[in-house]
This record gives sequence, structure tokens and C-alpha cells, in this order.
Amino acid sequence: MATIRRRLTLWYTVALAVTVLAFGTALYLERRQSGIKELDQRITLEADLAHRRLTESYKILGRIVTTSGSNPALDPGISAYLESVRDYLVVADTAGQVLALSELTRALPADALERLAAPLGTPGLDRHAGTLPLGPPTGPVRFLALPVQDAGPSISGLLVATPTGQAAFGPANLLRSMLLIAPIILVGAGLVGYWLAGTSLRPVQTIMDEVEAISDGRSLHRRLAVPLAGDEMARLALTVNGMLARLEQSFGSLHRFTADASHELKTPLMVLRAGVERALIHPGTPPEILQSLDETLAQINQMTEMVESLLTLARADEGRAPLAVEECDLRALVADVAETTGMLGESVGITEVHTLPDAPVRLAVDGGRIREMLLNMVTNAIKYTPPGGTVAISLQEDAEAVTISVRDTGIGIAPGDLPYIFERFWRADPARSRTGERPGTGLGLAITKWIAEAHGGSITVQSRPGRGTMFTVRLPKAQVATV
Repeated sequence: MATIRRRLTLWYTVALAVTVLAFGTALYLERRQSGIKELDQRITLEADLAHRRLTESYKILGRIVTTSGSNPALDPGISAYLESVRDYLVVADTAGQVLALSELTRALPADALERLAAPLGTPGLDRHAGTLPLGPPTGPVRFLALPVQDAGPSISGLLVATPTGQAAFGPANLLRSMLLIAPIILVGAGLVGYWLAGTSLRPVQTIMDEVEAISDGRSLHRRLAVPLAGDEMARLALTVNGMLARLEQSFGSLHRFTADASHELKTPLMVLRAGVERALIHPGTPPEILQSLDETLAQINQMTEMVESLLTLARADEGRAPLAVEECDLRALVADVAETTGMLGESVGITEVHTLPDAPVRLAVDGGRIREMLLNMVTNAIKYTPPGGTVAISLQEDAEAVTISVRDTGIGIAPGDLPYIFERFWRADPARSRTGERPGTGLGLAITKWIAEAHGGSITVQSRPGRGTMFTVRLPKAQVATV
């Protein structure tokens, strides 16, 4: 869920970044256009004032262009007025010669002044505006060139220009401000988005926690709390509740069928076994029939064992397999199982060794179930250990728990099979079938796992093919309640 939260935060931040970029671009272009419009209005006003000054002075003086040596020039009074213009101003005659400059224009380098006056040298000058690049340090300027027709035959036109950077809070300043502010906005948006994503996904996390608590197979009667908002989370909770109801019904039917079938099969099997046993000891039974009866009895005993195991697991699934918990000495119990293991192993050439503490190990457990669990592990170890091998049983105690381990030197279990060995009826290979050299029901380890967990403990397995297997049961010292 944390991954979804980060993904939502990332996309939220990306979407906001794109939005801010689009908004900033639009604002930049609009501000740039507004700044150019303001500059155009400013230079238009200055150009009109200069044009009016020239035409009115011509009407009054009759002649405003004088010749000083070989260079024509405007009347000193008019030139003084034009020099006071705050922006760039150029007045040219019909030959393209400069007649007057503003004070700011006089400070320009020669090449920049030449580029600035170039529009006035165009034949048939018309009123027009545009942008001229004057180069550093001035940069681009916005200009307006217009013809002057009422100031005498010597004057051709005038030009007024101003740097584009003169616009109030120009686009460059705006762009710089945006670059400084945008990261702060995005970081803040990312933090807010992460918080919002977590808040929005919190009901999903709650549903996940509740479903995990229900998924143990024993709590299918529980249901999720349905949010009152009536949104998608409420619909999800209702859907999951419906699924849990159907699962509970299916599991209940399956458990009842398994328990009822196992219970109903016990009596016919007992009758069959009694009949076969009587036939085996009857003196009139032909010798050729005895072998078939003996094999039949073995199959009946195996089927009886499987039915008993199924009934135990079915009752455990329904919570109807209580533990008779009482404090007992596990050392004595393990020693008894070790003695049984020695007798079972002696017949097939397997050595039994055990390691027990010197002091009694007292723990509140169901002694019968613990004995059943240990016998399942040691018979399993003997079954898959070749003659000459060893089965070792050890009992250890620490401050928190008691550990019982059963280790063999048998054929081992492949790594790919380890996750499935506690499943019911699962067998690792054909050699472990019920009709092979090592017959069995495939339920012993499932019962062993249930007994360990019913006592609040756990069972683990370590194995390597050809090196043997070790099962370890850890039982906590906390008081175990009956289940």
C-alpha cells in the first residue's frame, strides 16, 4: 500500500508541475505581451510629442535645420528639448543624416547607434514599430519610426525606442521569480499529496488488516465494518463481506462433510477389521486366503488411521478439538517417545539417540497431543531414513520457550517441496505414495502442525536432499488455553 501511496503522490506532483508550468507559460506570455504593449504606448506618446514639437517649431520659426560647417543640425532650442527625452530618440534628414539625438542615445556605441538609426534610412518611410537587437549591454529595444512631413523639407522622420527590459516587472523578472517559487510549491504539494494519499488509503489499509486477521480460516464468521460514507470503500467492504459469507458457508459445509463422513466410516471399518481378524484366526481358513486377508487387514488399518486423522483435523477446523491442558514433565514424555523410537528403529536397523536436560522441564500442555505430535515426527523420520541411519531427539529449555527437535539422516526433502509438506494429503514424490515402499496417509505432518499451533507454538523444518531433515517445535512457556 505504501507503493500506491508513493505512486499517487508522484502523479499528483507531476500533474501539479504540468499545471504550474502551463499556467506560468501562459502568464509569462501574457505579461510579456502586456509589457510590450505598455512600451509601445510609452514610445508612441514620446514620438507624438517630439513630432508635434518639430511641426509647431517649423510653423513658428519657418526654418529649424541649420548648417554648421558641412553637417546639418536642428535648431539649438529644439535640440535641447529633444535631448531631454528619457528614451532613445533619433531625428534624421532626407539624406539619412542624424540631425538630433537624445542624451541616452548619445551614450550608445557607434555600431549600436547605426543599427538604431537604420529604419530611418529606408526610402518612403512609413509609420511602423518593431524590435531591434542592439547587442550588449543594451539588448533588444522596442522602437517606433514615423515620417515627419510638416517640419520642412529637410527633416525625413524620427525614431523613439526603449529597452524591452524597461517594462514594469518584465518577463525576465517574472521568470526568475517563478523559478524560485516553483520548487517550494512542488515540495509543499508533494508533502500535502502524500498526506492526502495516506488519508484516502487509510480505509483500504484497515480493510487489509481485517482481512489478514480473518484469513487464518478460523475467523470466517467475522465481517468488515462498512463505512457510513457510502463511497467506493463501503462498496468494497460489502463485496468482501459477501465473499466471506460464501466462503464461510463453503468451509462449513466441507468441514461438516469431512467430520460426518469420517465419523460414519469408523463403524463399518471396525466391523470389517473384526471380520478379517476372525477369518485370520479361524482354523478352517485356507492358507492361500490368509495372505489376501492379511493385506486386506493392513489396508483397513491404514484407512482407519486416515479416517481418525481426518476426523481430528475436521474437529480442529471447527474448533471442537479441545486440549486437555495440565502441567507435566516434558522430559519424561520425550524419554518415553525416545524409547518407542528405539524399538521401532531397531527392527529396521536405525539407531535412536536423544538429548535431555538434567532437570525436569515442566510445562502446561496436553500430554496426549504432544506425544502424538512427537510420534508423528519420529515415525516419519524412521520411514524416510535408510538402514544404518540415525534419528536424534533433543529437548531444550530457555527463558521463553521449550524446544523439541527431531533430526534424521534420511533422504531429505527438496527445497521446492518444503513449503508444502504441512499441507494435507501432499506428498513430495511417488516414493511417498500410500502404495509405495513408504506408505502413509499424508496427514501426519498436518496434524503435527495443528498440535504445535494449538499450544501457541510453531514448527519449522530444515532439510537437504541426501543429508537428512530436522523438525523443530517451539512451545512458549505462557499458559496455553484450550481450543
